[in-house]
Amino acid sequence: MKKSLIIFYCLLVYASAELIWWGILLTKAEPNRKGMIIGEASVFLLIFLIGTIQLHRTLNKEHQLHLQQKNFLLSVTHELKSPLASIKLYLQTILKRDLKLEQQQAFIRNSLKDLERLDDLVENMLIATRIENNSYSFPKEVLNLSELVKKMADRLQGHTNTASVRTTEVENNITVNGDRFALSSAISNLIENAIKYTPLNETIFVKLYQDQKHVYFEVADQGAGIPDHEKSRIFDKFYRIGNEHTRKAKGTGLGLYIVKQVLKKHHAQIKVRDNKPRGSIFEIIFNKHAG
Repeated sequence: MKKSLIIFYCLLVYASAELIWWGILLTKAEPNRKGMIIGEASVFLLIFLIGTIQLHRTLNKEHQLHLQQKNFLLSVTHELKSPLASIKLYLQTILKRDLKLEQQQAFIRNSLKDLERLDDLVENMLIATRIENNSYSFPKEVLNLSELVKKMADRLQGHTNTASVRTTEVENNITVNGDRFALSSAISNLIENAIKYTPLNETIFVKLYQDQKHVYFEVADQGAGIPDHEKSRIFDKFYRIGNEHTRKAKGTGLGLYIVKQVLKKHHAQIKVRDNKPRGSIFEIIFNKHAG
C-alpha cells in the first residue's frame, strides 16, 4: 500500500509539472491567447485536483478496510482457538484421569459454556453475512422483551466470573414487535460488549422501561469509556478501538455493527453516552408503533 501511494504521488507531481510546462510553452507560442490558456489550465488543474483528492480518500479507505479485515481474521482465529483448546483440555483430562463424578460434570459444564461461545461467534458471523447480502427477512412477532432481556443477561452472567450483570431495573411484561433471533443477538452483543470492557468485580446495569410512546433498553458499564471521536465509528463493520496486538478486550468487530443493522430493521435508535464517573451507556429506543 505504501509503495502504491509513493508511485501515485510521483505520477501526480510529474503530471502537474508537465501540465505547467506545456502551459508555459503555449503562452509563449501564442501570447494573444494567454488568458484563455491560463483559464482552461486552471479549470483542468481544479478538476485534476478534485479527482486526486477523491482517489486518495478511496485508497486510504481501502487501506483502513484492509487493516480492519486483517484485525478481524486475527481476532476470529484467537476467538476460535481459545475455547477449542479449553474443550480439548477438559475432554483429555476426563479421559486420562480417574475423576469423581462431580469433577467430570464440572468439566462438562465448562465445555458446554465454551461451545456456547463458539455458537455465539458463528451466529454473529452468519447474521452479519446475511445482513450484508440482504438475504435475511427479519420475521417479526409480538415478543416479551422483558423475558428476552433477562434470559440473555442470565446466560451471559453464567459465562463470566469477572463482572456482575444486574437486571433489577428491568420492568416486567414489556412487549415489542420484532424478530426474536435478531433482537436476541443485538441484546447479547451489547451485554457481552459491556462485560468485555468492564474491570474485574465491577457491575453492569441493564435497564428496560417504557412510557406511552417508547420502550427504552440500556446497558451501562464501568469501563474506560469511549472517546467522543470514536463514538461515530464503533458501529462500523470490523471497527474496533485500538490495535489487535495491543488491545486487551477480545472481539471480532462485528458485535456493534450487528446491533446497529438489526435496530435499523426495527426502526429503533441507539445512542452512546458517557457513564458517570466512568464507562459508557448504550441506550436503545424502540417506537411502540413501529413494526
